[in-house]
Amino acid sequence: MEIDNEQEAKAEKPQAEKPQAEAAKGGAVTREREAPRERRPSQDQEPFSPRGRGRWRRRVCRFCEGKVSFVDYKDFNNLRRFVSERGRIESRRKSGTCAKHQRALARAIKRARHLALIPYTADHIRSSGVSLSR
Repeated sequence: MEIDNEQEAKAEKPQAEKPQAEAAKGGAVTREREAPRERRPSQDQEPFSPRGRGRWRRRVCRFCEGKVSFVDYKDFNNLRRFVSERGRIESRRKSGTCAKHQRALARAIKRARHLALIPYTADHIRSSGVSLSR
């Protein structure tokens, strides 16, 4: 029994000395991690806004809501809603479309651009010749 107690004491000493040794070296003292909090079932159902300013309502895909089976590339007035003012295709996060319709929407926008129904870039960028460098 005495041997077991000594081994336990030796095993505890390095753990207790580690934070002090790190502090002496100039490192940050770390605390043991707490157990993660249990999530309430309502948190999974009700999404929160990214910055915690309240709750937001999940966007519903316009195409699913209208039961649109085919995104028409010839309807450029409808496609313009999903193109930014710089001429870029809006992301799913901004437009609120589902993955299935976002793929169809991107394909339709690209076809409309190819047929010159929608411009590839914004007019003010083409006329001024502004180039974006990163």
